[in-house]
Amino acid sequence: MNWSIAFEPLLSWTWLGLVLVPLALLALAGVLFRQRGAGFRIAAFAALALALLNPVLLDEEREPLKSVVALVADRSQSQDIGDRRAATDAAMEELRAKLGRFPQFDVRVVQAGQASDTDDRTETRLFGALDSVFRDVPQSRIAGAILVTDGQVHDAPDSIEGTNAPIHSLITGEDDERDRRVRFENAPRFGIVDKPLEMTYRVTDTAGGQDAVDVRVSVNGEQVTVERAIIGEEMSLEIIVPSAGRNIVELSVDTVEGEITDTNNRAIALVDGIRENLRVLLVSGEPHAGERTWRNLLKSDAAVDLVHFTILRPPEKQDGTPINDLSLIAFPTRELFVEKINDFDLIIFDRYQHRDVLPILYYDYIAEYVENGGALLIAAGPEYAGMQSIARTPLMAALPALPTGDVIEEGFYPRLTDTGERHPVTRGLEGSQQDPPHWSRWFRLIGIRQPEGQVVMKGPSDQPLLILNRKGEGRVGMFLSDQGWLWARGFEGGGPHVSLYRRIAHWLMKEPELEEERLTANGRGMTLDIRRQTMSDDPGTATILSPSGERMDAPLTSDSPGIFSASLTVDEIGLYQVANGDLTTLAHVGPVNALEFAETVSTEDVLKPVADATGGSVRRLEGFAGGVSVPGIVPVRATGQASGRDWIGLRTTNDSVLKSVNRVPLFGGFFGLGLLLLALGSMWWREGR
Repeated sequence: MNWSIAFEPLLSWTWLGLVLVPLALLALAGVLFRQRGAGFRIAAFAALALALLNPVLLDEEREPLKSVVALVADRSQSQDIGDRRAATDAAMEELRAKLGRFPQFDVRVVQAGQASDTDDRTETRLFGALDSVFRDVPQSRIAGAILVTDGQVHDAPDSIEGTNAPIHSLITGEDDERDRRVRFENAPRFGIVDKPLEMTYRVTDTAGGQDAVDVRVSVNGEQVTVERAIIGEEMSLEIIVPSAGRNIVELSVDTVEGEITDTNNRAIALVDGIRENLRVLLVSGEPHAGERTWRNLLKSDAAVDLVHFTILRPPEKQDGTPINDLSLIAFPTRELFVEKINDFDLIIFDRYQHRDVLPILYYDYIAEYVENGGALLIAAGPEYAGMQSIARTPLMAALPALPTGDVIEEGFYPRLTDTGERHPVTRGLEGSQQDPPHWSRWFRLIGIRQPEGQVVMKGPSDQPLLILNRKGEGRVGMFLSDQGWLWARGFEGGGPHVSLYRRIAHWLMKEPELEEERLTANGRGMTLDIRRQTMSDDPGTATILSPSGERMDAPLTSDSPGIFSASLTVDEIGLYQVANGDLTTLAHVGPVNALEFAETVSTEDVLKPVADATGGSVRRLEGFAGGVSVPGIVPVRATGQASGRDWIGLRTTNDSVLKSVNRVPLFGGFFGLGLLLLALGSMWWREGR
């Protein structure tokens, strides 16, 4: 029972003042002037004042509130080391049992670090979990918190303000653990393909020392070198960026005896390979309507350095005019096709014909250039079907098809073949999904026979229009029409000439994204996404090897013609190897070099400042042989000490909730009226004497 007195005045405070203040002054004047009956008047006025103030005796029935205790379990991946997770489970069970004996505590259990989002999976954020637990709890009801963790907490605050609730930490793991790790100190995000890239790294060991260790360096899963590193010192590393796009550089060191984990014995750096400007040689046989289409497209590509020559004055036009009087540039045939031919990534012959501008031997050099890995594109016009066709030169060894001599001149819609619907050069080409395609017609096609390679576009009567072929280590493309400029000029609505021409050029120059058979994988949060690009109908199943060596299978499903994919949710952070058929690739899931594994040795130092600031404690869980020994739980007052040698204290609250109130008016009813009449009557009696 809680008794108290409250006033419920019968009049407003303004009216009470107007009534009681003059009476109080009269009573005070009577006392000062020692008038007879002054005491009775004061008693009468006091009785009247109490009657008007209406005092009420209150009896409150209250229910005490519980103090809120947060019990936080660290479920991050570093807790998988040794017996830490088992010790955490045993400690949590024991703490719940001990806290359950105290009815004044409301225990809230939270598992931190096991959510699916990336941040929680790669960092130990226990204090963020604490904030969510106490968000709806006033400070006066917070009893404290008990953290069961290995001590490697990444969101521990520098200072604690506004609370006197103790934060206790029970540390899993041993106090003499050893760990060796390797990490990148400086790893550029981008690098030039086939050029050296400077990086730095460091190997650390909690055991100290400056011994030298071997560091294996792998690029895209293939070991390229073994470096010798001094423990604790920053070391330099130089690699060659092998390919455009994503490259994975991995450092690894051997595990030493007594090391608690080998997870951080590997370090990953993702390097995006960037090609230096691609060099393209464009040779136009003569000026024509579509000549500038290729030139404008290649000049607009910032990644292309273009050298363009147009044959304006063939040898048969020699008329004796002195060279110095001509405004034309002589065609540097020897420099281009002998001395510097290997400097070019792509050679384009645009409606070119053999007119003795190039010596016949130079065509053999071009064929050899293709065989050794070069790229050649033939944009054919009527000349290709004539007597001066380059198909009648030694270049014929590199060409995917020879002309029949026919030139088909009729209106037709360029269409994709079945192969073209899957091929990355033409797949998904804008407008190709309709019949007829949503682009303009062309009006000329060069006839060929027995094409080699892949026919990805066709003309009238299913005649080949675009052929792509591999020759030796190089590639050759043949466009059997010179009408592409109609798309560029917007004839009948135009067509997707920019994307088509660019894809052809980049496929010839071996752009990885345009490979017919390609396997890629990427990490998205804790999900592994696999993408298979293929010309087959069914690529089968992808085989996945996890960082810990676990083997998994993921069936690939069709997304569109030539594209198959699979997604797999995984639990481990690290480097995954994906294989399908003869193709393999690597993918890193989770953040690169996750902070969770930067420091894995259990420690009391990180949480010690927090415990000191809140009156809590940090102590290591003792022993694990199927169970652990946790300290005792003691409820303490808000100002009491919160920890001892073998116990931890939690604050109790004085807060309560009001259930009901019983009111007893002191000057109500006949009792109050009687007292008032008695007081007034006594005053009159005394005044009448």
